[in-house]
Order: sequence, then structure tokens, then C-alpha cells
Amino acid sequence: MTDSLPFLAGGGEAARLIRARDWSGHPLGPPEGWPESLRTALALVLNSPESMILAWGPDLHFFFNETYFPLLGPRLSWAMGERFDRVWADGWEQAKPIIDDALAGRSRRFVDLPWRLGTDRGEAETWWTFSYSRVLDGAGRVAGLFILTNETTAQVIATRRLRESEAVARENVERVQLALAAGAIIGTWLWDLPSDRFTVDEAFARNFGLDPALGREGLSLEQVVATVHPDDKPGLAEAIARVVARGGAYAHQYRVRRADGHYYWIEANGRVDHAPDGTALSFPGVLIDVDERRAVEAERDRATAMLRALAGTLEQRVAERTAELMRAEEALRQSQKMEAVGQLTGGIAHDFNNLLAGITGSLELMQTRIGQGRLKDVDRYVNAAQGAARRAAALTHRLLAFSRRQTLAPRPTDVNLLVAGMEELIRRTVGPAVGIAVAGAPDLWTALVDPPQLENALLNLCLNARDAMPDGGRIAIGTANHRLDAEAARAHGIPPGPYLSLCVSDTGTGMSPEVAARAFDPFFTTKPTGQGTGLGLSMIHGFVRQSGGEVRIDSVPGRGTTVCLYLPRHDGAAEAAAEGGPGAAPRAEQGETVLVVDDEPTVRMLVTEVLEELGYTAIEAADGAAGLKVLQSDVRLDLLVTDVGLPGGMNGRQMADAGRALRPGLKVLFITGYAETAVLGDGALEPGMAVLTKPFVVETLGLRIREMIARG
Repeated sequence: MTDSLPFLAGGGEAARLIRARDWSGHPLGPPEGWPESLRTALALVLNSPESMILAWGPDLHFFFNETYFPLLGPRLSWAMGERFDRVWADGWEQAKPIIDDALAGRSRRFVDLPWRLGTDRGEAETWWTFSYSRVLDGAGRVAGLFILTNETTAQVIATRRLRESEAVARENVERVQLALAAGAIIGTWLWDLPSDRFTVDEAFARNFGLDPALGREGLSLEQVVATVHPDDKPGLAEAIARVVARGGAYAHQYRVRRADGHYYWIEANGRVDHAPDGTALSFPGVLIDVDERRAVEAERDRATAMLRALAGTLEQRVAERTAELMRAEEALRQSQKMEAVGQLTGGIAHDFNNLLAGITGSLELMQTRIGQGRLKDVDRYVNAAQGAARRAAALTHRLLAFSRRQTLAPRPTDVNLLVAGMEELIRRTVGPAVGIAVAGAPDLWTALVDPPQLENALLNLCLNARDAMPDGGRIAIGTANHRLDAEAARAHGIPPGPYLSLCVSDTGTGMSPEVAARAFDPFFTTKPTGQGTGLGLSMIHGFVRQSGGEVRIDSVPGRGTTVCLYLPRHDGAAEAAAEGGPGAAPRAEQGETVLVVDDEPTVRMLVTEVLEELGYTAIEAADGAAGLKVLQSDVRLDLLVTDVGLPGGMNGRQMADAGRALRPGLKVLFITGYAETAVLGDGALEPGMAVLTKPFVVETLGLRIREMIARG
């Protein structure tokens, strides 16, 4: 079979990474369409035994060969084809000036440059010799960067150790010089190795108990070592034999018996010189009295041992105290957790009890009035029950948003256009005492976000701003583009990269640091009892975090507050907003059939009655297995309406996928009251699939069903 990508031949594991990547939607497009200049440069990099990088295109998309793998560490699995500034976000500030020079034609080469890298062995300091040079295409235009790297860590470390050895040698020389100056040297010798003749000075002879006259005339080695302590003689003989054989510096400590009959510690320092043919010629040296120093060292060792014993006991005491503190901290965290859970459940119970009282009371009064025949009062109780139910649904949605579990329907959105569409509603809502100023950034990037949820968040922020200005004031709404580097991203608690912001500022009372720190807590509010649920900001925070962004508050008491929503940039054009408004649900066409699968009988009954009311034939199933049997039959099905969480081991998504395998093109509408992210993913459903969140308006259900069937 002919290889469609022959330029990857010989590229090893790096070529496999290129073949394995999904290039659809990538700025460079599929490899089959890459220009010849890119193919040629990439083939050179992949087949090189040297560590090489190719950064291509205006965004410097990152390619590398197999030799470069160890440098990437945890980035290896996703780095191939990514942008340079994303792969090396932590080193971008250091690399960018070098890259700018290279792109401008000022190629540079660096030798033994230190660079701290996160490798597959963890973060380590390394040294590199590398060069950056630009790559031109056939027309002479700058197409990318070619980077050749060679690790010089081993050479740098070896040079450093050599210098350290030289420093030690210098220290030894200095030590001898200090000993001479201080009178620590107690004798000198010269050993003529070919004749085996020792000559020593008077001090040497005196310290070894020798006749000074013999010392001047010459002694044998046996005579010199006669007074060495018997236990030290074997070690001394071995040390002398080694230095005579190899040549160079010599230092050895041992005990000798002096004229008073006692043994004292001395250190012999000397040097053996060899002839060019390797013959040992001479061995001069000096004796240094180290007896007192050895005594001090022994005392130091004893003190060190005592300190180590004390440290061991101290470490045990510290470990016990640390364990005690950790237990106390864990108990405190558990207490705080239970306090937060208590606050959360208490707030939910309070609000839901109020709403349930409105619903159950209205239903009881409806039953009573119908029994009394007083039907004119029924509409009032129906409206009250429906209003309480809607508020309960809104509370549930806010709780799901706070927990980042709401079902979102994100789509590419022009945030400037969304703000413009909301401006008139915001002006009417906040009232004439509050001025509104809107400043949308030109060329604002697109965001992948749920537009109704973003509209709701914007309106909530403006209402909070209005409430912070009881005597009137000014609200400023602004958008902007941002590129967050590693440091800025850490400050915001999000990954580095491009983001757009939507900010709402007011001139109100502001918040203290303590209030601002709790602003996103559920049910926390500074408003009087009954005037706020305390879920507004927590809902906004949860929605933005679920959308991949972050919320930041900047507030100064007495000077106002700014709340900014940061949303990740979406590479793509915004979708046009859906036109039209609510209206009566359209009627079904002849024979159109809908399969309804839900384990809740009440929901199944209501959906079925809505469908039959609109003229559809409805088939019911209580679980995934029963629904799949219907899908496997030959009955006509124009649409599958299913809950996501179903009992019996098969959820709604699995059943829908199995049904589409049997009926290609089957339309599927998921109805859910909870974001089953493991099933629905990030909201990017397949064509012909949609999501409707419970609870829903009957007209909305009918319109969505008619819309999905009509698309077929």
C-alpha cells in the first residue's frame, strides 16, 4: 500500500505521533496538504540523530524528533503540532526575545546556557548549546524556525568538578603554607627512590627517635618506620606503595613513638616525581603534628553523636506534635465542612419549604374550591402554584450552576452582540437612577458558551450593581481580549492562553475583603432577610467555571466593585442567534411517531399527553432495555425522547447510540434535570441530537420536537 505521507519515513516514534494526531480543525490542516517546504524541513528534523525542533507558521506550531523526547517530560503526549508558546509556556518569556531575533534574521547561537526544565525525571537544571535560525519557503518568505539543540550538562558538570579539584589542591597548598608559618611542621624528608636512601632533618630525627647524624647521612625505609605504631604500619606501607606506583601528591596520618616513649598522631605530606619513562625518582615531604587536631576532632565527633541522638529524640517529638496538629486540622476541616453543608442544606430547606407551601397550599385550595363549585377562584391558585414551581426550578438551576453540574448548551457566541441585545433590558431593569455605559472591544474574540446562561449572569451582575447603589450611580459594561502568561494565569487560577473578559463595574458601596472572600459562597448574602437567596454570584461562578473560565472580584469599600468573567477564546466564527419567539406548538404530520423513554411515570405520562395533544403517536418505555426493544422493531419512529439517567444498566446515551446503529439518522432529544457529563460530554453532541433541561414549558417541548423532526 502506498504511504500517503512518505516524508515521515524514518521518523520513528515522532512520526507515529504526527500520524496519530487528529489534524482536522488544526490551522495547518491535514498532513496530506502541507506545503513541500514544511515536508522537506520536517523530514530533515525527524531523521536527524541530533535533538531538533521545527516551529512552523505564524503561530509557530511545534514539531520535534525522537531525540528531543526527554526534554518534554509530561508534555510529550500532546505537544506535537501545538503552539510553541503553549508547549513552553513556563519558558516563553526567556525564549520569545531569541525567537523574535531569529525571525528578524538575527540568528543566534548559545553555548552552555543554563535552563531549568521539567523533564520526564522531574524538574532539573541543565545546560544546552543551541541555535535558532529562520526557515524560508520557496518565495523567500519566513515560514518558521529551525532549532538545533545539544545538551552539554555532562561537560559542564565535569568542568565544574575539575575546578573543584583544583580548588582542593590549592587549599592543600595553602594549608601547608599556614602550617609552616605556624610552626606546625615538625620535620622534613627526602627519599631518593632509586638508591632507597632517606635523608631527614634534625626535627624529623628527633620526633622519630633517630640519630640526627644518621638522618643526614641517609637511612633505609625500615629504619624510618621502626617507631610507627604496629597497628598503623600495614596502612602506611599500602599508602606508600600506591603513591610510588602512581606518582603525584601523598598525604597519610599515622602514629609514631617519640623520644618520651608516647605515641603521637602525625600527618605526612609529600609528592612522588616520576621520570618520563615512569621510573619513580624522588619522594620529598614534610611531617605535621596533628595530635591536638585529632583530639579536637574526636571531641567534635562525640559532640556530634550526642547532637544526633538529641536530634533523633527531637525529630520524634516534632513528628508526634505534627501528627497531633494534623489531627486537629482534620477535625477543624471536618467541622468547617459540616458547617458549610449545614448552611447549604438549611438554605435549600428554607427556600424549598416556602415554595412547597405555596404549591401544596394552592393545590389544596383548588381541590376545595372545585368541590364547592367555586371555579372562578381556581385560576388564581393555578397561577400561584405555577409561579412557585417556576421559582423552585430556578433555585434548582442555580444550585446546579453553583456545583457546575447544570446542563449547558454552548455554542460559538459574539459576546459584544449578546451585550448589545441585552442593553435595553438592563436599562429598563436597573431604572433611570442608574446610568449604563457599554464599551465593547473591537475585534473581540468568540467564546464557546451557553448564551442564555451568559445573559442571565450579566443581568444578575447588573442587578447586584444596582442594589449596591441605592442612591443611584453608574454601571460600566466592558469586554476585552487577554493573553494570560503562566504568572497571570496562576493568579487567575486558570491555564495560560487566550481569554476574553466581560466586566461589570459600579460606583456603589463596595465590599470589604472579608465579604469579597465569601461572595461566591452559596446562600451568603448581605441583603436583608427575604430580599435575596444568596445564590446569584455562586451560580455565576459555577457557570463560568463549568465553561472553562474564572470569575474575579475587585472591590474597594466606598469606591465600588468590578466583577470580571474570563472565558476561553474559541477558534471559530460566532453562530447567528436563533430568530423567532415563543408561540403555540405546531401540530404533528400524519403518522409521525415518537418513542418516550423515562423511568419516572409522571414525567412519562406528561410528555406522552403533550405529544398526543399535538397529534403525535407516542410509544412509552420505562427503561433502556424496553426502549431498545422498540428501536429494534420495524415500527416507524421519527424521534426518540429519552431521559439520560435510566435504570437497568443502560443509560439514555447508550440506548440512543445503539438505536442510531440500527436506525442511522434517528433524531434524539435528551431530557434531563442534571448534567450527566460522563454521558453528554462537554455538550458537543452529534448532529441530530439535542438536550432539553427539566422542568420545561409544554410549548417549548412541542416546538423542539417539531423543529427536530422538520430538519429531517
